[in-house]
Amino acid sequence: MGSIRTKLVLIMMLLILALMTVVGSFLINGVGNFYIDQFYDEMGRTFSQDFIRQLQDTADEGEKEMQRLLMSNADLGIDITGRNVYVLDSSGAILAGSDQTAAVSTTNNLLEALNGRVGQNSSITSPYMDLAVPITGDNASYIVYVLDNKSTVNDLTANVMDIIVQSLIMGLGICLVLSVLLAQILITPLRALSKGTRRVAAGDFSEKLEVTSRDEIGALTRDFNDMSRVLRDTLAAAENERNKLSTLFLHMTDGVVAFDAQGRVIHANPAAVQMLGCDPAKSGGFDELFGQETQLPLVLALESPEFVETEKTVGDRSLELFMAPFTTEGSPAGVIAVIHDVTEQRKSEQTRREFVANVSHELRTPLTNVKSYAETMADAGGDLPPELQQQFLGVIINEADRMTRIVQDLLTLSKFDYGKMEMNISRFSFAGAIRDVAEAVAMDARNHGHTLTVDIPDDLPEVNGDRDRIQQVLINVVSNAIKYTPDGGRIELLAGVSGELVWAKVRDNGIGIPEKDLPRLFERFYRVDKARSRESGGTGLGLSIASEILRQHKGEIHIDSVYGKGTTVTVTLPAAEPQA
Repeated sequence: MGSIRTKLVLIMMLLILALMTVVGSFLINGVGNFYIDQFYDEMGRTFSQDFIRQLQDTADEGEKEMQRLLMSNADLGIDITGRNVYVLDSSGAILAGSDQTAAVSTTNNLLEALNGRVGQNSSITSPYMDLAVPITGDNASYIVYVLDNKSTVNDLTANVMDIIVQSLIMGLGICLVLSVLLAQILITPLRALSKGTRRVAAGDFSEKLEVTSRDEIGALTRDFNDMSRVLRDTLAAAENERNKLSTLFLHMTDGVVAFDAQGRVIHANPAAVQMLGCDPAKSGGFDELFGQETQLPLVLALESPEFVETEKTVGDRSLELFMAPFTTEGSPAGVIAVIHDVTEQRKSEQTRREFVANVSHELRTPLTNVKSYAETMADAGGDLPPELQQQFLGVIINEADRMTRIVQDLLTLSKFDYGKMEMNISRFSFAGAIRDVAEAVAMDARNHGHTLTVDIPDDLPEVNGDRDRIQQVLINVVSNAIKYTPDGGRIELLAGVSGELVWAKVRDNGIGIPEKDLPRLFERFYRVDKARSRESGGTGLGLSIASEILRQHKGEIHIDSVYGKGTTVTVTLPAAEPQA
């Protein structure tokens, strides 16, 4: 019963069987009723008023005479094998008959005759047909009883049944063949549809089903082809969107972690793994990752476009979290957390605050000095001695120069930050630039009693760059060595080659730099010894400017120092290609 063919064949055969059963039942009943009606019609015509009067006239002559008269009437159709006639007395006992039957059963018709009425009723279910007619003479009363055992009806019914069975068998055979053919006609396109459905379910949309008819199955096939095309386009669009989202999640710099309604991780991109320092998929879920920042039910209860904004610290990282629920069929399905790494932003904000504070502090000191000395001179009027007045003017000029240097250095750094610093790039002798620097600072070194030595090889390669800027870097480094080395110290200016790089070193035996300060030396306005730096007129921006200049030249600056023993500053630059 699993296939349509079997169901269709069984339905058709059951239909034929039911039809033949109904037709056979009506036919057999019709034959039986026809013969019953025919029997009573014959009896009615035979036992006419004239024939009954004849029987009444012969009643006084005895039962034998009545038997003779009955047997001579051909309309009774007497056939001792199937139909007999009897003459009964008033009690129903056989007096004479067409056969040797000794007694007859008391039937309803016979009872009617015993009561003085003609009994002429029968049914299709009765195994016989009978007629009982009361005959009353002058001296005696009799009952003429005709009994038919329906042998003719039964024989005809049996023949009709044989015909019906034969027709049924033949009809079932024809129905079987036709239903198989019909089932094959119906099943062939359905099988093609079923095969196409499995192929589409497996993701193969390449083959289009052939429409072989214009009936409902053909319409279904056309609809299936249209559905397959729409489904293919929809899946292609969905796959395209999925690939876009996958690529976006994979390469986006923000971290994304998705949780289901129970807090289990269902997706995490590489950025989230890097920011959180662990694989969220291997963690305990939402509570372990963000349980200290917020609660999952609180986020799930939010309505669009509401979201939760919070922060989390992981190691030295500062993370900004944005969490919002997503829904499926109107009910909360989970939470998506977007993670921004704001570490650099926080550092930049802190650096900016420190920078503003440092600039304010650096400018406030000389401005305070200028204001103080100017107010003193204004209050004194012309009463100040010329020597003291000259001294005050000198302080004002020095402080103004100091502010000018700070502003110039800040403008230089600003140009580097915005990429607007112009460089006069040319090929020049690195050895010559170092010697020029040595000559420029020689006087300052002698004023402090320092011994300045220069050791430069003759074959030092040339470099490509802005000579003035490179010399500015070297002068800044040597000047720092002179400032922070006690008088009478030793300063060495060295140069050499290392692979494709040239280097210059400034080594001193000065006060050195504490190890904790080394990482911050290139920060703007950072000073190791703030008091001494201000006394020497430094702005705290020299090393920052030097670092930016070397970065523009693809070079580096490195500082090694031992506190109390001295410092070595190394500047490296790419060597120029040898000239042909």
